Parts: sequence; structure tokens; C-alpha cells
Amino acid sequence: MCGIVGLFLKDKTLEPKLGEMLSDMLVTMTDRGPDSAGIAIYNSENTNKNKIVVQSDTPEEAFKDLDQSLAKSLAVEVTIDVKSTHAVLTADCAFEDIKAALATLDPTIRVMSRGENLEIYKEVGLPKNVAERFAIGAMSGTHGIGHTRMATESAVTTMGAHPFNTGMDQCLVHNGSLSNHNSLRRKLRREGVHIETENDTEVGAAYLTWQMQNGATLGEALESGLDALDGFFTFVVGTKDGFGVVRDPIACKPAVMAETDQYVAFGSEYRALVNLPGIETARVWEPEPATVYFWSHDDTSSATGKAA
Repeated sequence: MCGIVGLFLKDKTLEPKLGEMLSDMLVTMTDRGPDSAGIAIYNSENTNKNKIVVQSDTPEEAFKDLDQSLAKSLAVEVTIDVKSTHAVLTADCAFEDIKAALATLDPTIRVMSRGENLEIYKEVGLPKNVAERFAIGAMSGTHGIGHTRMATESAVTTMGAHPFNTGMDQCLVHNGSLSNHNSLRRKLRREGVHIETENDTEVGAAYLTWQMQNGATLGEALESGLDALDGFFTFVVGTKDGFGVVRDPIACKPAVMAETDQYVAFGSEYRALVNLPGIETARVWEPEPATVYFWSHDDTSSATGKAA
């Protein structure tokens, strides 16, 4: 099962409502997967600093004075914004340096996302509870994706929830099942790719990361995945500037999209879209199989076919 939603805003006046609209869409998909949920929000802030969202099962202890400890270790100013079990760390230094310092200070702290604009929040529980826990409804931004999970091949855990971070300001959610994820996981680990869970979606995310590390664009990596990933799937991806969708060659899993002058929206079912403004006059369609769709803030017109 699982439920996916995505919202890419063309109209800047809607940006203060992004979190509210995306949360409403995701809650509507609750019965497609009630065991865990997550949302990725892209904000429009231009800090030119790396932002890392981390998670801890013991946040009061783990996040206490974490900014000061990191600042001392990295010799740069570090800010922290604690949100329940997650915290947003911002620092003017390389991600790998922050990650290494975190591993030394407290190896139980997990990295949820990294980038200048991306923030990922995910936990075990119903979408409504997860959204309220992190006050997603009050967040503004340019675009975002969300996922509610029904676990099939792996345990119900925070790290097994979606979205999965695939690189700086990039993330992915998935509906479906990959039949070759175990063999592909072994191959990627031999290539030095770090994979934390038994979740098949993380393998898909890791594959995209690996492809891009070897010179592929995101569009090329997604197209390569159509051959490398066996099974049935719908992927929705987020990047710093855009939002993309690709389905397997059979297009087994349900998917619907809507586009107006104000936004582009994705839902596993149409009912996830019914409360969006102007939906009654939107162009609504089902994405074609084995086709990469992508929208960018550099060019908000729809792009069907190969993504750049």
C-alpha cells in the first residue's frame, strides 16, 4: 500500500500555506499506511549554510548543549532548533565535517537530511500525529513531499520511514515493492555505499545517490533505475529547485497528478488533492509509465520525458 503526496508551488503567495496543505494531503492518505509517516519541506531561505536535521530517541539528553559541543569541535558557529525528537543544526562548514563531529560526540544521533533548504521530519505513528508533533502545518516553503507507510519487508522504525535523503537537498519517497533490493543492497555496500536499514526504498534511494556520485544527473539516475530496479514502484523525488515523479514500466501502483497556474500536485489517490485551491479547474492526469516528469523553479512548466 503506502501513500505518497507531493506539492510544488508556482505561486509564491501560497508558500506560507505549504505545510498546512501538504499535511492535509498526507492525513487523507492515512489508511494506505498507518505505521509511520514523514514529510520533506523545502524552504526558500538563502543562508548559504549547511542545514542538517538529526533525530534522537532521547532528545532531551542528546540535544542538550549539542550546538555548543559542535561549535567547539568544528570551530564555527552552530545553531540548533529542537523540534520534538528532531533538531535542525545549521553551520557554515562541510556536511561531512558535521557528520564526523556528530559521530564522535554521540553516535546514537541519526541524520535525517542535509542541504541548504531541505528539512525531513519522520517518525513512527499516524500522519496526523507526526505532522502535529513537528508543527508541519505552520511551516512555509516552496515545495515538499510526504509519505505514510505500511511496512511489508522491514520493521516499523523511524529510520525505516520515508522520505529517504539521497544527497544534498535531495530526497525520495516510494510506493511499491522492489524484488531485487537484497542483491542490490549487497552490490551497493561492496561499492562503499552506506545503507542503514533493510527497507527496500532506502536501496532505491542509495542507488540514485550512487549513480549521481558516478556522474549521472538525477534524470539519468531515475531512468537507469527503470532497468536496475526490479518490481513495481512509484518514486517521487525532491531537489533544491524541483519536484519529480517516475513510475515503473507497468505503472502498477496508483498515481494521479494535477496542475494549475498555482501548483503541481501528486497523490496516490485523487482524494488527496480534493481540498487544494482551484482543483476543480486543474488539469488532472495519470502519469505515464517509465516516464520521468520534472518541474523546476527555473522553469515551472511541466517537463515530460527525460529530466535534466
